[in-house]
Amino acid sequence: MERFIDNLPPMDLMRSEKMTFVQLIIPVECAHRAVSYLGELGLLQFRDLNADKSPFQRTFVNQVKRCAEMSRKLRFFKDQISKASLLSSVRPVMQQDIELEELEIQLVEHENELIEMNSNSEKLRQSYNELLEFKIVLQKAGSFLVSSGSHAVSERELEENIYSNDVYVETASLLEQELRPERSDQSGLRFISGIICKSKVLRFERMLFRATRGNMFFNQAPADEEIVDPISSETVEKTVFVVYFSGEQAKTKILKICEAFGANFYPVPEDITKQRQITREVSSRLAELEATLDAGIRHRNKALASISIHLAKWIGMVRREKAVYDTLNMLNFDVTKKCLVGEAWCPIIAKAQIQAALQRATFDSSSQVGIIFHAMDAVESPPTYFRTNKFTSAFQEIVDAYGVARYQEANPAIYTVITFPFLFAVMFGDWGHGICLLLGSLVLIARESKLGTQKLGSFMEMLYGGRYVLLLMSVFSIYCGLIYNEFFSVPYHIFGGSAYKCRDTTCSDAYTAGLVKYQDPYPFGVDPSWRGSRTELPFLNSLKMKMSILFGVTQMNLGIILSYFNARFFSSSLDIRYQFVPQMIFLNSLFGYLSLLIIIKWCTGSQADLYHIILLLLAIIAVPWMLFPKPFILKRLHTERFQGRTYGILGTSEMDLEVEPDSARQHHEDFNFSEVFVHQMIHSIEFVLGAVSNTASYLRLWALSLAHSELSTVFYEKVLLFAWGYDNIVIRFVGLAVFTFATAFILLMMESLSAFLHALRLHWVEFQNKFYYGDGYKFRPFSFAALTEDED
Repeated sequence: MERFIDNLPPMDLMRSEKMTFVQLIIPVECAHRAVSYLGELGLLQFRDLNADKSPFQRTFVNQVKRCAEMSRKLRFFKDQISKASLLSSVRPVMQQDIELEELEIQLVEHENELIEMNSNSEKLRQSYNELLEFKIVLQKAGSFLVSSGSHAVSERELEENIYSNDVYVETASLLEQELRPERSDQSGLRFISGIICKSKVLRFERMLFRATRGNMFFNQAPADEEIVDPISSETVEKTVFVVYFSGEQAKTKILKICEAFGANFYPVPEDITKQRQITREVSSRLAELEATLDAGIRHRNKALASISIHLAKWIGMVRREKAVYDTLNMLNFDVTKKCLVGEAWCPIIAKAQIQAALQRATFDSSSQVGIIFHAMDAVESPPTYFRTNKFTSAFQEIVDAYGVARYQEANPAIYTVITFPFLFAVMFGDWGHGICLLLGSLVLIARESKLGTQKLGSFMEMLYGGRYVLLLMSVFSIYCGLIYNEFFSVPYHIFGGSAYKCRDTTCSDAYTAGLVKYQDPYPFGVDPSWRGSRTELPFLNSLKMKMSILFGVTQMNLGIILSYFNARFFSSSLDIRYQFVPQMIFLNSLFGYLSLLIIIKWCTGSQADLYHIILLLLAIIAVPWMLFPKPFILKRLHTERFQGRTYGILGTSEMDLEVEPDSARQHHEDFNFSEVFVHQMIHSIEFVLGAVSNTASYLRLWALSLAHSELSTVFYEKVLLFAWGYDNIVIRFVGLAVFTFATAFILLMMESLSAFLHALRLHWVEFQNKFYYGDGYKFRPFSFAALTEDED
């Protein structure tokens, strides 16, 4: 048997790639090029040899700062292009490669040019806004001064506010004097006109009223034009105001309040002829400024367009350079300061590619000394690396979300590819709903080249990443739906006629009075005649409950078998004899025998004793078998090792405590028998109790399948058929809309998410806890392809 297993070909994804720990000694003159070539290759994970140093104490900190500054400039260009509503060029641009220093000079020039243009544009816009506000104030305030209707209102307001105050009794008829310009100097009636943000008008008026104790008249009118803020480039609604007052003290208060509220005030002459003359002058200057602003915007957009052509390439170049210097900062200088020394992990299969890249870097740098690349021994455990593709990566991510596999332990993802979508389909079995999921997954797969280059939202990104998971889930849902014979909860005679018929040819209540079998069973899946019969629920409950037990026991046995292959791979005979064997005996003596009885009853219809006394005794014996031998054997082996009796066989599987999953490498003084025994006792109790609870947990397959089926039936019979019973097109349309909404959002979205989470739990807890430790760490090589915007 062992020879047969050894002769089996290796299975992809079953074990992580074999890793080796290497040391690189790189001459300074070719270090940058070597690291760049390694980044393009993406197969080397560097160790940080300067972890005790802060980022500012590292060798290439100045180069990193330069790259960070260039990244800031590029982000500034990107923001400016976005504000100008210009699209970045996506077409390939033929441009010669430039050096980092030359790019840095270009970026400084472009930034200074843009800053100067923005500053000039802001000044021009500020001048334009002031003139535009002046023009609006002239128009509105002038209308206040010459409007007869406004005079009457003003007279009443002034009588209430000013004449009622004893201090101002002698200044009677202020409005009449204000209407006669030649007497305005004698009367002392004055006004201030200006403009303020519309959102501040009410507070502004209230503050003026309180400051002058009501001895003022406030008039306002909305500005007809919106003014653009030169800083934020947003349009602001403003309101023109005119404040009438008397006295120098009131003027000082009003001016301070205007300044506090950010109001701009402009002088408006009382003479209508002067107003018109000033308005004409302001309009001509506005036209000139508008033409200048348009020319400046065109020039600025032209400069931004020339930058946007190369922006993507520049961002990628700076990002790569920064990543290279960040990696160089993880290396150490040797004592001669002529070489950089680095340590890294790499897959053994990639050593030839890495050496070729290093040789190419030496040649391209014209270095007189080659790069030394050799393997070393490492104390720490290697990282875990699985070579995945776009199909298997999503399933590997499902497993890694629980925990990254320990180095070279059995990978559950290879079985999850099939078992995960299948268990989902057992709970979601309906070939109508499965077709809907299939269409959605095919759309994602057909557009994957387009979607892969776009920035998606969190939900769409999750769907896109799991498109192949969704594809398999939909295919298995169709398969299970055909077995359940459910199409939106409706059964169909797809594979021939039913095996049952009425008791006689005239019966009309066959679904309540019962059916009689008259031919061979329905060839595939559940007979459609069960739908609506008196025994539908008892039959389907029995079928799905027993099926759930069978699937659960099978998957748990698979997990225990994988623990055997783990123990065999790591040459741990203790785990085979004192974990695998008693676990298989315990589980199958109880639940394996139960599953066998289910199958026998399905095939023959006969019944047997639920439990056999021998199997019960074996299950009882298996518990101390798991608990006691292993801790005592580990204690004896540890004692013999340090007494010098077995120094000659330290490398054997029995003596290498490092490869024992339940015991890390221990020194003589660190070995604690009570701790090992308690750990083994916890592990044994957990398995015994888990064998019962995990088997019961698989009954969720039955529960969710039943719930999905009954919910589909309710929506079909109580919504769609109920609405179709009315001879009214509106009621039918409403019923169809409610049925479609319930199917799409409740059954296809909420139910699918529920089934997905339950299938996830069955894999993480019930299946993987039988063999999977998941305490490794992922292989994260230095790769330009893995760089994201966060690296900036």
